[in-house]
Amino acid sequence: MPPKKIAFIFLFLNVILLNSTFAQKITEVDKIVAKYPKSFASTEKLADKIEGDFSSDYDRARAIYSWIAFNIKYDFNAFLNPPRTQGFSYSSEAEKQRKIKQINDNLIQKTFTSKKAVCEGFTALYQHLASLMGIKCEIIRGDSKISVRDIGRKTTSSNHAWNMVLIDKKWRLVDVTWGQGYYDSSKGRMVNDFSPIYFDTDPDYFFAKHFPDSGTFLGNRLSKDDFLNGPLIYNKTIQNDYKIKLPDSGIIEARNGDKITVEIKNVSKSNQVFYLNKFNRPVKVQNPKEKRGSLEFQILIDKNVGEYITIFIDTNSIVSFKII
Repeated sequence: MPPKKIAFIFLFLNVILLNSTFAQKITEVDKIVAKYPKSFASTEKLADKIEGDFSSDYDRARAIYSWIAFNIKYDFNAFLNPPRTQGFSYSSEAEKQRKIKQINDNLIQKTFTSKKAVCEGFTALYQHLASLMGIKCEIIRGDSKISVRDIGRKTTSSNHAWNMVLIDKKWRLVDVTWGQGYYDSSKGRMVNDFSPIYFDTDPDYFFAKHFPDSGTFLGNRLSKDDFLNGPLIYNKTIQNDYKIKLPDSGIIEARNGDKITVEIKNVSKSNQVFYLNKFNRPVKVQNPKEKRGSLEFQILIDKNVGEYITIFIDTNSIVSFKII
């Protein structure tokens, strides 16, 4: 494997670990689903169980998310060594659709029985369970932002998939793949660490980390430049509604001696705010000011600042910027 690819993978693993969350907003739905069996005889049996326990489409959609996130693990080996895509022949459109359906059905069953998958399996199973309950659900494919090296990329790529589910006449964004956990590089395995923030996620946060292949959301054009050049945000940012008000770009052009102003919503002086220098040593921000429900502070750009700056609040990574 080329050195650059190895470096990227290790960076990916570190970011996934930083993204892990510990204290989350667990709902009553999650608590009930956590007591479900890890295995069911069929997807229909699981759907019947969810329909019997919950009366609203919102709770049922949440229960599907919870059960998959609790029980299906990300197949990191398949991510590193994806199977070859096999083509097929057909003599009519009807035969083509039958074969596509069979491939999808096989993927759903494999995910459901093996309890592991990459994003295609997570999204296909989520859509299938939703359809069994009469809930309209779509699979969206696109780009994902997971690493500091994604800040300032020149173009997008189709490397991820997620769901949109229609509940109470409103489309909700769901990424159950990211809800199930993270890769622990020190243990060399995936760790189930339930994260509910990727169910019905605020679109502003969701599209800071996702960009659909179509470039649109509900007919509205999304900004590819904002996605590519925006900062990298983390799970705690979304969980605690830490909106990044300044800088307004993830790419910061600065010289030695310059000061960059950072403003983050819903943070106060009572929070411990720091960043890591290029030697991975924490540097506490100086003279922070509370301002309109936000905390504003400055970071001095000097020889100790590396190519990227990641800001932490109370030991949790919140946002990363690229320094040019």
